[in-house]
Amino acid sequence: MKTIHLAVYDGLADWEFGYVAAGVNNPAFQREPGRFRVRAVGAGPEPVTTIGGLRIVPDLVLADADPADSAMLVLPGADAWSTGELVPFGAAARRWVGAGVPVAGICGAVAGLAAEGLLDDRRHTGNAVEELGGYAGADRFGAERAVRDRGVITAGGASPLEFAREVFAELDLYPDEVLEAWYGLHRTGDPAWFGRLVGA
Repeated sequence: MKTIHLAVYDGLADWEFGYVAAGVNNPAFQREPGRFRVRAVGAGPEPVTTIGGLRIVPDLVLADADPADSAMLVLPGADAWSTGELVPFGAAARRWVGAGVPVAGICGAVAGLAAEGLLDDRRHTGNAVEELGGYAGADRFGAERAVRDRGVITAGGASPLEFAREVFAELDLYPDEVLEAWYGLHRTGDPAWFGRLVGA
């Protein structure tokens, strides 16, 4: 079983990782049920509190997390990305990518990826290009809800559904027709998509 490492820190945005965690941990419709699990990674072992007031206890600390044991590193947004507190998680993203392991960052975490130079030569998106500071890849910023380019996934904070879709595609979690129906159902709420999901 491969691990999806979910970074957790105080103030992380609850809504940005929910679809990812639920999709990975729920075996329904998966191509190979039980192939992945989500584990929370903190800077230390202490519980963190999300922006919604939920407490999460890390399963392991960042210093002990190894890209060799990972299928992906997922970085949710948090105000702390703009203060420099989360630089170690940005550095971890560079280690993951250097080891050939995918990284997914949403909202404020995209700025952390930009600061590490991971977006200089990749297509990407986020909340706004101005939020990413001075970096060499500004001309590769796009208006899409989520972008996946050579092992790096980015999205703005208002696009957790599209973020999850790209994570699932990168992991090959679902057959293509299942992923299409899953996204259609959650995007539109149209019960017809549920029929297609079950049929797939």
